Amino acid sequence: MNYCLQMRDQQWKLIDQDEPELPPIVIDFVSGKLAYRRKYGHAGGEAISKAVGIKKGHRPNIVDATAGLGRDAFVLATMGCRVHMIERSQLIAILLGDGVRRAEQDEKIGMLMKEKLSLTCGDSRQELTHVPFEPEVIYVDPMFPPKEKSALVKKEMRILHEIVGQDEDADELLKVALTMATKRVVVKRPAYADYLAKIKPQTSIKTKNHRFDIYLIPRQ
Repeated sequence: MNYCLQMRDQQWKLIDQDEPELPPIVIDFVSGKLAYRRKYGHAGGEAISKAVGIKKGHRPNIVDATAGLGRDAFVLATMGCRVHMIERSQLIAILLGDGVRRAEQDEKIGMLMKEKLSLTCGDSRQELTHVPFEPEVIYVDPMFPPKEKSALVKKEMRILHEIVGQDEDADELLKVALTMATKRVVVKRPAYADYLAKIKPQTSIKTKNHRFDIYLIPRQ
């Protein structure tokens, strides 16, 4: 594993120095796949919106405790939720921050980005006590456990796995999140995986390849 960040075309790019011919990784919230998801991804109501408890007239404050490349956090922000991202890898956090900075300058989504999306670099087990609002929902999407005979994962996800690791502390993160969220914790899992920390959720929402395990917090 030999990655580095380079500033090119006024944006940070993650370069694989072992395979420099590969396209670099850039986080772009303005164009490409994320722009499509912003326009059309929740037109029919994505499973993730139901999982976090979005309802007519209600958009919960959410902490994405495993931000990664920021895709789910961005989609939730475009749905009207205020989302604070926490990413423990400094390399990935720099990419995320750069993507947010450039998106804030965009005339179409700049205001949304400034109002709805923020970022901290650090370990979520500690940083959850320092987020800028009381989290109604904590969203956890740890690195999926390996599946035997699985097809090669996409390049971006492969690199993310190599940089971030296997999230061996995910069980502990769930237990911390359950003490910090005021309404629910949502854990994204592959369909084949067991419950995180062997803790059974109250309910789950299933999609073709994944499921969202939902842990409801009792009212005080």
